[in-house]
Amino acid sequence: MGESVAEATITNWLKEVGDKIEADEAVLEIATDKVDSEVPSEVSGILVEQLFGKDDLVQVGQTIAIIETEGGDLIPVVKQEAAPEAVAEVTKTVDAAKESVATPADFSDSDKFFSPLVKNIATAEGVSIAELEMISGTGKDGRVTKNDILEYVKNRGDEPVVAQAKTVEAPKAVQASIAVAQKAAPVSVNGGDEIVEMDRMRKLIAGYMVASVQTSAHVQSFIEVDVTNIVKWREKNKSAFEKREGEKLTYTPIFMEAVAKSLKDFPGLNISVDGDFIIKRKNINLGMAASLPNGNLIVPVIKNADQLNLVGMAKAVNDLGGRAKAGKLKPDDTQGGTYTVTNVGTFGSVFGTPILNQPQVGILALGAIRKVPAVIETPEGDFIGIRQKMFLSHSYDHRVVDGALGGGFVKRVAEYLEAFDVNRDF
Repeated sequence: MGESVAEATITNWLKEVGDKIEADEAVLEIATDKVDSEVPSEVSGILVEQLFGKDDLVQVGQTIAIIETEGGDLIPVVKQEAAPEAVAEVTKTVDAAKESVATPADFSDSDKFFSPLVKNIATAEGVSIAELEMISGTGKDGRVTKNDILEYVKNRGDEPVVAQAKTVEAPKAVQASIAVAQKAAPVSVNGGDEIVEMDRMRKLIAGYMVASVQTSAHVQSFIEVDVTNIVKWREKNKSAFEKREGEKLTYTPIFMEAVAKSLKDFPGLNISVDGDFIIKRKNINLGMAASLPNGNLIVPVIKNADQLNLVGMAKAVNDLGGRAKAGKLKPDDTQGGTYTVTNVGTFGSVFGTPILNQPQVGILALGAIRKVPAVIETPEGDFIGIRQKMFLSHSYDHRVVDGALGGGFVKRVAEYLEAFDVNRDF
């Protein structure tokens, strides 16, 4: 599921106990914060037990089902009318399988991320969650590594350390959102209104948006950009680009390239906030807001965007955008973003005031490109001409980003776009 994904919810079992499963065949569907995906079987065999049910939250690394492969005795498909001997045989096999699979500890109460390997070692050595949380990790972002937990086990002695239990509360905005969701369904007074419950993803988005507004002090800066050279260059090269690269050339990768360059110039926007601490992100990972066919929003992430040339950026944009529309994104595709770009111009909007994608501190909205009359400065004097222009709307977190930084960043993006070389190669 990717290093940054720690848990998922089972939304649907596609196979039932007793069903035959082929290798790479989907067994169940899962959901993370925003991505729904299928889990394929790594082997061929018969599903003999489901260890979790629908809507259960499962930690990465936990065993979720037992499949008997073709190496052993065949397991009969148990129907309601199956003979008692067959049922007893299946039960015996399942019990034996359970004994061979270590039962993982329940890490759902911890707000820290632990890798599957660390969890397995903790389970095998009888290290409690409370103990695990007290270990000072030497890994990235303070994560507990294999060596950390092995060293702890070596030095702790026979008696495990007992830590005081702690209570972890969800953000008040999320609690309020949950409270609203738990209210009784409204009733149509006149009988003509249709009442539809939000789907799972819409509820999550609603909670995140409310929490973001209540967490960050949102402020916006706007700037108008002349993108005439970009429009001319794209019209001139889009056919050759598609013929050579097999990819459509849109405006998005050009804008993403300018944003990535600007973040290198203004690293104060490539940060996140954790309480009273500022985390300066090493990598520039650009989130790309995309609308799903059902109307919901998702933000796949272009990793290390500053290291991509225009062709690489175009391929990344098209790949993530295509898989978002097809519902084929993987859980890790939406993780690790450090800054987000949303194209409100796709829907005809001139500019917008987007809400921050927590814990990021900035998000840029791209307005629609329009032909407008503009003053053109030349050595012979000023003239009125038709130019292609758009607005950039920059929302940023005023807790850590002031106007000079927030305005300077969006101005730098505009400068890169207006200085676009109409004669450049792709």
